[in-house]
This record gives sequence, structure tokens and C-alpha cells, in this order.
Amino acid sequence: MASSRVQTRILYGKIAACRLCPRLVRYRESVEPAKRFAEWKYWHKPALGFGDPNARVLVVGLAPSAHGGNRTGRVFTGDPSGDFLFDAIYKAGFSNQPQSVSMDDGLSLKDLYVTAVVKCAPPDNKPERTEAARCSDTFLVNEMRALKGVRVIIPLGAFAHKWLEYALARLGIDAAGMGDFGHGKRYAAGPYTILTSYHVSPRNTNTGTLTERMFVTVLKQAKALAASPSAYPKSV
Repeated sequence: MASSRVQTRILYGKIAACRLCPRLVRYRESVEPAKRFAEWKYWHKPALGFGDPNARVLVVGLAPSAHGGNRTGRVFTGDPSGDFLFDAIYKAGFSNQPQSVSMDDGLSLKDLYVTAVVKCAPPDNKPERTEAARCSDTFLVNEMRALKGVRVIIPLGAFAHKWLEYALARLGIDAAGMGDFGHGKRYAAGPYTILTSYHVSPRNTNTGTLTERMFVTVLKQAKALAASPSAYPKSV
């Protein structure tokens, strides 16, 4: 059986080559560079997940942004959501540096992997249901299969919560107990513990709906649960 590292590398190639959703392909390829990124050659393809292939913690976001992952090629890299996310990841002890600006910026994650439900930047940051289902079936489910060591999953926001439940069902895991989304909830789903968090978008972080302290707390809970899952209750 192929290792997690080999399987994730195979998935990278398949994700980058995907053209299954015509609306998303048209949009991602039509995005013009913003003035502040005029010197960049945009990726214009599905953004790749990133992290430790042997991770015990998985963070699942919504989709890349037009001038973030669609520009840099890596999920949550080069936009305000990613700035908040990776700074918190560093403070929780999962990485070697607090910034993520490009694929070759030297960032390394330990025991954590970051991905998104939808791999292409969607218009108005709103994927259609058929696009989310297609991307979950094609990639999210297979990422979860490849990441064999994952024990704790953090869906960011209601969208990721909903489609994580969908992916778990596709894997034959009963996730009916996940219930409605809310920040800081904990659920058991097969071999996984689910810890929910508000999304790290500026809409939440600039208004104080999600603070750095709140999110670092979730990440540290995930680290503790992944290290010793039997020491904590698995559902609330």
C-alpha cells in the first residue's frame, strides 16, 4: 500500500489538472492580477492542500481566494484569511514560521495538514452545491483516505462543517451526530474527533467574532486530542 506521502503527491497532480467544473475553470482563469500583485504570474489552477502527510490534525476550509490560493497555488497562502490561519498555527506549535506567502517560502507544518472543500476559487466566494459535491467526491474524500494518521479534524465555518459531514458519509462513517454548526463544539465521527471553528475570514476576524485566542485554543485542543485521544471525551 502506498504511503501517505506518495498518495498525497499523486493527488497533487490530479488536483492541479482538474477541469471538472466549467464555471469554476472559467472564473479562476479569468482573474486578472490585482495591482499589488502585478509582478506575479498567477497559478490559475486548483489550489493544493499543504502540510505533513503524516499529520494527526486536519484543517478544512471553504475554497481558495481569487488573489490568494488562485495566485500562489497553495491553499490559504497569500491572503488575509491565510495570514490569520498560519500565524495561529505557528503560535499553536504546528509550524516553523508564522507566515505563508508562496509555495517556496520555507514554511513547514508538523502534525497538521490544511486543505479546502473546493479547490478552485469560486465567484463571490460561493461554490454551487454541485461543485462542492463533485470536489468532495473527487478530492476531499481521497485526501482523507491518503492522510491515514488524521485523528482530529477542524472544519472552518458552516460550509466546511456541512461538506465534511458529506465526505465522512462517503467514507462510510456515521456523522449524523455532528448536528448544527457552532464554534468550539466537539463531536465523534468514526475514528475522528471533530472540533469546529468559525472561519478565519476577515469577516469574522476583523469583527471579533473569531479572535486569535479563540482559534489558537481550538488548535491546542486539537493537538492534545491527537496526542492522547482517550484522555478526552469525544462528544458533547
